[in-house]
Amino acid sequence: MFAVPENTVASMPAANPLLRHPVRTALEYAADRDRWRNVLRYDPDERFAALLERTADEEIWLLSWLPGQQTGLHDHGESTGAFTVVSGTLTETVTRRAPGGRVLTEVHTPSAGQSRVFGPGYVHEVRNDGPDPAVSVHVYRAGGRTLRPHRLDPLTGPVRD
Repeated sequence: MFAVPENTVASMPAANPLLRHPVRTALEYAADRDRWRNVLRYDPDERFAALLERTADEEIWLLSWLPGQQTGLHDHGESTGAFTVVSGTLTETVTRRAPGGRVLTEVHTPSAGQSRVFGPGYVHEVRNDGPDPAVSVHVYRAGGRTLRPHRLDPLTGPVRD
């Protein structure tokens, strides 16, 4: 259920060659529920987030999402990383400016066992559009859990607030 697709592993090298790919780390934490079972909470007012581990190289966070909860459009500064859905389904909308100036929007709906990667300049919004709660594990490197808000200009694409 929590397998790492081969093309995902090769897509983003880690800064420290001794570190596993962030998807592997997220999948490992997602599969080991005993590691975070007692930390998990659901907050009706805002997304719940708990730091599970911090090292010199990375931060690992557990997030829970009730239906309708979302991040808003943002990037992660200079951070790279990945997130894996543990349960439920999330909707990720990625927005970028393509060569030639067009604004492109991609929508992904990872469900349990699926992962997404990100890096500097990656602008996205994550939300729970489903009827059930969702849980995800997020790994951040080279800057930690930075969230810089953006707004979408339909002509020029994402603009940092």
